[in-house]
Amino acid sequence: MIVIMKTYTPSTEIETLIQEFRSWGLTPETIESNNKVVIGLVGDTAAINLEQVQQLSPFIEQVLRVKNPFKRASLEFRNGEYSEVVVPTPNGDVTFGKSHPLVIVAGPCSVENEEMIVETAQLVKATGAQFIRGGAYKPRSSPYAFQGHGESALHLLAKAREATGLGIITEVMDTSDLVMVAEIADVVQIGARNMQNFSLLKKAGATGKPILLKRGLSATIEEWLMAAEYILASGNPNVILCERGIRSFDKQYTRNTLDLSVVPVLRNLTHLPIMIDPSHATGYSEYVPTMTKAAIASGTDSLMIEVHPNPKKALSDGPQSLTPEQFVELMQEIAPLAEYFGRGKLPLATTRAKKSSAALITA
Repeated sequence: MIVIMKTYTPSTEIETLIQEFRSWGLTPETIESNNKVVIGLVGDTAAINLEQVQQLSPFIEQVLRVKNPFKRASLEFRNGEYSEVVVPTPNGDVTFGKSHPLVIVAGPCSVENEEMIVETAQLVKATGAQFIRGGAYKPRSSPYAFQGHGESALHLLAKAREATGLGIITEVMDTSDLVMVAEIADVVQIGARNMQNFSLLKKAGATGKPILLKRGLSATIEEWLMAAEYILASGNPNVILCERGIRSFDKQYTRNTLDLSVVPVLRNLTHLPIMIDPSHATGYSEYVPTMTKAAIASGTDSLMIEVHPNPKKALSDGPQSLTPEQFVELMQEIAPLAEYFGRGKLPLATTRAKKSSAALITA
């Protein structure tokens, strides 16, 4: 249930209502929305009569029920206003959200060594990325596959940030590693296989760090949003949803099926920012540029693209990784597209970026 207050309602009146709702056993949360204060009521509101609430104060403009099971994640909960996630980085604040420039996250699937992650970070920064991605801990289908370098890889990501000023997005797999990951990461990623690890969701939310929540391999949209609800319910409003492809019938030609219809669907359901990961979704680098462009056209707020100096020698997910040269070319192609769809101006690849890509390829 949400209570929409009239414009310029006195703060004393709002505080009086909050105390009243608490006496009813509800948890009130105030939100600034469309120049009004909205009080979200979390708890058992099924038996509460809307008229009963309306009569509490002449400053109440409207009382509405949130019909969806995901309350805090619902667009209704913010009275139709989309939220923003602002992430401080050494290069300045970066904002994820519907009315903001496209945010580019790029880098290798996993951190392999210092030279590779630092040089890749320098390349993607010169080409327009705001975040470096790279796995320190890697969930793999096979117990014999490369699992990541763990804590040492986190420190290598920190060196890449120091060298470039890029923000860091990296995955946490276990609650025992959460404090260490949150200390290094600017955005903590919850991977597809952990989307419904409710203990991890609650503890990750409690860190206060921005959380990137990837959609599960076979998760419905409602299950995904209910997972986000766990993070929001922990008191952390900074959640970004990432579509990375869902499991379907065809495994011969693509790794997963990229559900781009989820972007307009989510716009009608939730206020949370949206990211698309075309690399994991397709599984093959030759399809990444096309789906990147389609993601921008669909209205995504951010993109996560895998880039590796030598994909054939990558320790994980090489087939879906772009070479530095391919990434520079892609960024040149999507710059006018992002501007056309009102997502800001991406910097065209600089001479330095092109030279860096050539150097990485020949290294």
